[in-house]
Amino acid sequence: MTRERRALVLLWVVPALWSSNYLIARAARGVIGPHLLAFGRWSLALVLLLPVAGPGLWRKRALLREEAWHCLVLGAFGMWICGAWVYLGGQTTSATNIALFYAATPIAISVAGVFLLGEPLSVPRRWAVALALFGVLLVIAKGDPANLLGVRLVVGDAWILAAAASWVAYSVLLKRWPSGLGPAERLAAIIAGGLLLLAPFTLWESWRAGWPRPDSRALGLIALAAVLPGVLSYGAYSYLQRELGASRTALLLYLAPVYSAILAWLLLGERPAWYHLAGAAFILPGIWLATRA
Repeated sequence: MTRERRALVLLWVVPALWSSNYLIARAARGVIGPHLLAFGRWSLALVLLLPVAGPGLWRKRALLREEAWHCLVLGAFGMWICGAWVYLGGQTTSATNIALFYAATPIAISVAGVFLLGEPLSVPRRWAVALALFGVLLVIAKGDPANLLGVRLVVGDAWILAAAASWVAYSVLLKRWPSGLGPAERLAAIIAGGLLLLAPFTLWESWRAGWPRPDSRALGLIALAAVLPGVLSYGAYSYLQRELGASRTALLLYLAPVYSAILAWLLLGERPAWYHLAGAAFILPGIWLATRA
């Protein structure tokens, strides 16, 4: 299997890993604080990566010092803001609002890819974005446009808007700043940068809410978040960007509503509705159109 074919396979797998984070966020309310969940998630992810990435990082420590600023910035966007802030926003805003904000990110990444990365946006790919976006909006609206018109903004939406913008920045900078580090090495360094920024906010959150006691549910959520939407999905996302470019890779975000509905059905017993199937009928052809040769 060629590298590009492997990337195209991963393009359909990674959204399933990411979608697990939505279920984790729902299960975490009242169990563990947003910053503590994000900090625990990325701390465990770093521990899992170090046996693989540690020797290489030590050999390339001079290069690591040169790229330290990039790793800190990427860690801020990808692990701090896109981690804790999503959990913060989810405490007061609705799933509809979260989905609406994130529905705009693939378009923003595609536009940034054209102007900042020099990636072409062909006519078929424009149609692909339009089809997938329509399918996502159909799912978000639950088949009724009045649901979109009735959206009301709350305080939590500011956190989600910042997180969505942060993901666009992370995606573009990850491609714009080439690295001499290997994929696992670079991810470990970025996680370390994110943890440096997460640490003081985690301490402040724990001090305000009271120091949490060890809880099996909280530890389980941290472990799941570290592995599925953590090490596996972020590592694969970096690989996809390298092989397919930022704009094509961004389209995988449109698969998240489809996969979330399937996971909620399998794990939570929530049956998909007709609008999930109708949305998939637009999203899946759009992804195929964007990724075909």
